[in-house]
Amino acid sequence: MTAAARFLECAGRPPEQAGFYWTGGPVEVAERTWFTSWFSGVTAFDTDDGLVLVDTGSAPAAPGIAATIRRCTSSPVHTAVFTHGHVDHAYGLPEFLLDGQDPPAVVGHPDLLARASRYERTRDHNRALNHRQFGGIVPESGDPLGGIDFVSPPILPDRLVAADARLEVGGVAFDVHHARGETDDALWVHCPERGVLCPGDLFVWAVPNCGNPQKVQRYPADWARALREMAALRPVSLCPGHGGPVVGDPDRIQEMLITTAEFLEAIVDATIDALNDGSPPHVDIVHAVALPSSDLPWLQPTYDDAEFIVRNVIRHLGGWWTGRPSELKPATRAQVAAEIAALAGGAPVLARRAGALADAGELRLACHLADLAVEADPADPEVSGLAAAVYERRADAETSLMAVNLFRSAAAYARAGRPFC
Repeated sequence: MTAAARFLECAGRPPEQAGFYWTGGPVEVAERTWFTSWFSGVTAFDTDDGLVLVDTGSAPAAPGIAATIRRCTSSPVHTAVFTHGHVDHAYGLPEFLLDGQDPPAVVGHPDLLARASRYERTRDHNRALNHRQFGGIVPESGDPLGGIDFVSPPILPDRLVAADARLEVGGVAFDVHHARGETDDALWVHCPERGVLCPGDLFVWAVPNCGNPQKVQRYPADWARALREMAALRPVSLCPGHGGPVVGDPDRIQEMLITTAEFLEAIVDATIDALNDGSPPHVDIVHAVALPSSDLPWLQPTYDDAEFIVRNVIRHLGGWWTGRPSELKPATRAQVAAEIAALAGGAPVLARRAGALADAGELRLACHLADLAVEADPADPEVSGLAAAVYERRADAETSLMAVNLFRSAAAYARAGRPFC
């Protein structure tokens, strides 16, 4: 099931059931303040001088979100705050603007501008990454992103906030804070008068998106500190970057923020302990870390995977080398695969063994052999079919959208006779 289908499936469910995939709104979270979400959340604060928007959704989703907000208020947009520069948060502003209104002030972190420049330069790279992440398919076979493209936001920030700042609009104060987390350009917003917290993607009703295997560095330790700072404010209502709002329940919000911080801290601490034990190869560190688990609805691995967060801690504190001597200056994968296939008796033998291991429940090991088989002989239809079947089974065994779709992508590539994603 694609991400879009999951969001549609969760429309109307309460946040505790829908989690990351909550879709709905408008929800009045405080006086003259509304939250709505489709794929990502937008919060609208009505003031005497106009609307303050925290995030604006993606370009494809923004017309629907804006129409929802306009059921509650006809005020022009005075200020928009981008919690970060991802395409699902900072690209929908034009849809919220009234005909003939004055241009709004647009607030963002300075690093958002660098992100926009990077998106322009790596447009095709990001398109491929996100096809795999959200659709799980070879890019040529469809467009699961619904028309999203990786270019600069249509309206860039003209007020840059690099540290804590207070904005005042129509007599209402908004405290804006910077915290590295999912991104280096992340901001979170607190409106003390109305008791509303907008954490952006620092809270998403799921295991934090702090491990994403294909994306740039994430910052779990900084993320946890920010969550604790938010909790200290005891907000009355929470409007997350993804998932549904929590309204009028400061104790519940406190629990959500603190337990998420503790979850990240446990992974960071355990990974550093493993690094300090002789700095072993990275994969050994991953297997040495005992991952925290939780039955709390906001800490389920529905989108990202806790194991991937370990990898981001390693990447942040170490180098690119995995620690395996052969991988410092390696042979090509095709050479290694051909040699192992020759020793095994051919690529089909490796592929059949991968299938047998999958049958025995050894899916991790099966995937290694499936890779080698396809790399050794990508043109053999038996090999590609067996490898694809292994990766489909691997996808079926996963819970996070990230892992499910990346393994489905591997299956699609294998069927296409392509030995890498």
